[in-house]
Amino acid sequence: MVKVRGCRMTIEHIIQAIKTYDTIIIHRHVRPDPDAIGSQAALKTIIQHTFPEKHVYMTGEMTPSLSFLADMDDIPDDTYAGALVIVCDTANTARISDERFHKGDMLIKIDHHPNVDDYGDIAWIDTDASSTSEMIYELFLHGKAAGLQFSSEAARLIYAGIVGDTGRFLFPSTTTKTFRYAAELVAWNFDRTALYDAMYKTQHNIARLRGYILQQYSISPAGMSSVKLTKELLQKFDVDPIDTGQFVGVLGDVEGIKAWVFFIEEDDIIRVRLRSKGPVVNDIAAQFNGGGHPLAAGASVDSWSEAEHVVAELEAACEAYMVK
Repeated sequence: MVKVRGCRMTIEHIIQAIKTYDTIIIHRHVRPDPDAIGSQAALKTIIQHTFPEKHVYMTGEMTPSLSFLADMDDIPDDTYAGALVIVCDTANTARISDERFHKGDMLIKIDHHPNVDDYGDIAWIDTDASSTSEMIYELFLHGKAAGLQFSSEAARLIYAGIVGDTGRFLFPSTTTKTFRYAAELVAWNFDRTALYDAMYKTQHNIARLRGYILQQYSISPAGMSSVKLTKELLQKFDVDPIDTGQFVGVLGDVEGIKAWVFFIEEDDIIRVRLRSKGPVVNDIAAQFNGGGHPLAAGASVDSWSEAEHVVAELEAACEAYMVK
């Protein structure tokens, strides 16, 4: 099958594929965030609203804190036979939630991260987009003349994804186009207050661990900080590793910190979450089985000694950034 890459015609190819297939299954990355679920669920909603006769599903492991956005479907293996599979917001195949993504008839990748794995029969990658949710809205706008339908639920989901991936419009990825799209989305009938409340409410155990981190952090002379969340510490605060994404950004407002890393210990691996206010961190993540954006990336290591190598690389990046 001919591969389509990175041009305006790509969106038209995606819309045509959606029109062609009767069964469509939408995936996204593991350990989802609002953009992953928002883009996935909004795409499903748009397709269902436009083509009610089609069978549209979404799959992937869920984070309880994001259950207010959407519920996943229970999909038997044989559903993939002859199906169109679309993967949202996932740069590399190792991070696609539900490994059955390759069992369909055709595979499409829609993502705003730098391209890591060149997968999919069609790949639409826009690293200038604030979020994959923004791209889903752009897909709708492009296909509106061809009959694509929108709804308040799609607006709610896309808005949540944009808000989540822009840090409530604070991150540099926020563009004039992002604000324009957000203005159009809020004109639809959904409860923004309820959405914000659900996205940013904090449970007591999360708040206590966040306070502990703010009491214990340190900053190197180069402006680097690292936080180790061991299994014992997570158990002490009764926090599931899957919920730690809620406070990875907690050091972002601390004066003097240029970049920081969180290590989250699980049963068989140590998750690495890198964040930055300047030094590029996705190339560091790529050295440790990961990837992401220049200022926000993820990886994994097998031991605390390997974690120290990540700290050393991040410290070096901060030092290099100081002399620019």
